[in-house]
Amino acid sequence: MKPIRYYIPLVVLALSAGLSLTSCDRDLLDTVPNDRLSEDLFWKTENDARLAANSLYTDLDSTNIFSWDALTDIGHVNQPFDLHAYIELGQYDATSSRVYGEWAKAYKGIRACNYFLANVDKVPSTNTTLINQFKGEARALRAYQYLKLASLFGDVPLVTTAISLDESRALARTPVSQIWDFVDKELSDAAGLLPATYAAVDKGRITKGAAVGLRARANLYAGRYQQAADAADQVIKLGIYGLNDSYEKLFSYAAENNKEVLLDRQFIKDTYPVNVFSYMAPYSQKSANSNFVPTKALVDMYETTAGKLISDPTSGYDPVTPYANRDPRLKFSIFLTGDVLPSGATFRPEPNSGTPDAIGNTYIASTTGFNLKKYINADDYANPGNNGINIILLRYAEILLTYAEAKIELNQIDASVLNAINTVRNGRSDVKQPSITGTPTQAELRAIVRRERTVELAFEGQHLFDIRRWKTAETVVPGPVYGITYKGTDGKLTTVQVVGINRVFDKSRHYLWPIPQKERNLTPTLSQNPGW
Repeated sequence: MKPIRYYIPLVVLALSAGLSLTSCDRDLLDTVPNDRLSEDLFWKTENDARLAANSLYTDLDSTNIFSWDALTDIGHVNQPFDLHAYIELGQYDATSSRVYGEWAKAYKGIRACNYFLANVDKVPSTNTTLINQFKGEARALRAYQYLKLASLFGDVPLVTTAISLDESRALARTPVSQIWDFVDKELSDAAGLLPATYAAVDKGRITKGAAVGLRARANLYAGRYQQAADAADQVIKLGIYGLNDSYEKLFSYAAENNKEVLLDRQFIKDTYPVNVFSYMAPYSQKSANSNFVPTKALVDMYETTAGKLISDPTSGYDPVTPYANRDPRLKFSIFLTGDVLPSGATFRPEPNSGTPDAIGNTYIASTTGFNLKKYINADDYANPGNNGINIILLRYAEILLTYAEAKIELNQIDASVLNAINTVRNGRSDVKQPSITGTPTQAELRAIVRRERTVELAFEGQHLFDIRRWKTAETVVPGPVYGITYKGTDGKLTTVQVVGINRVFDKSRHYLWPIPQKERNLTPTLSQNPGW
């Protein structure tokens, strides 16, 4: 479905005026507006239904997923005046426009899906399968939004029909357990309406596998481990998905629509672009913005090629050459000192390097000395704000790790658990980390699968939700932010500490965002989360 070439506004404006006009004047003014579509003119053909369904995809997440990881231990909000920086520092409340933005975006998507589902049956069509497919897409996309809302806010209003302004002012928050019930059922029902695959022209649409995969994610987030394991296993047994052979190329144009992708937000240059290059690339790349950057905490999680943590004296880790002999996913995910940049220059972020990327050269250059490499393609260097790279929202590696984690939490540890983890660790031609063998304990496997999720899915929008549900955020988030270790002019190794940053995570309230005050002003019946 790339690109989505049409956006049909789903808000119908009704205009009335108490004017006394002659019949001639009325005829003169009874014209068809050319800047919108009236309900009276729409919902007439199957193509109308298709275009309306297409428009629902514009509410999916895209570059905002990078910000979620920046609010955790593995990322950092690079510019101090960015709205996200106040969240990182714990200096935010219910008036935060960033908090409100996620709420508003999600409910905008929900409203569009509700409107679509309320009207699509007006289309005179005998192709029930096609109309049901569109309904399945809408229901899955609506469930996607509720999955996100439940994860960020907990209890939220459950709205499944188009409502009036007066009705919206009387909404109350639905218990999060009921939100999870709804999401699970919606995705299960949607999967029954959706095809397993599409023709090339419709690539990007929600498939059966995407709906079931989202169901696995939702149940994992909800702590419903048996349902999560069963849904993940269902995806695995579809036999459609697998790991892309190259992790290095996974986020490149060449790998778009590969067998690992269950769901992505599709873009195309010029027609429907995204600005990921200018948003996330190192500053030297045509003054890109380095909005969110990786931290030392993330880099240190990658094992050595011996399959050992760098803290293990037998791992082979050398602090003088810290990136040598490391899990290949490190160099495929993060720009490291000495890497070749899209411009052809060498990445040199050390404070004494004298390059545009040097720490301290400008407030835009990475303050940790690390930059995200995922999605940063040389193809986009010429026009950093006009990219066509798809943003992956769900992929098969996550399914494997969801299956493994759910089974571990159930203490149903068998060969299938190790196989799922080891497939992620060494199932690609360019990633060959040693397999987990023997009979690890539940606690040992829990630590392993959590680390695998963190490094495998780094900066893909999962870690914020992971450390919340693991209840580890209160431990891993607070404190200073550290970056690269480099050799100073005195020949000694120095580790960068980001100036003026001391992250805060209050366990009494920060596991959920506050309900936006703007919404509570409009809807006084909405309660607030604890501590806010």
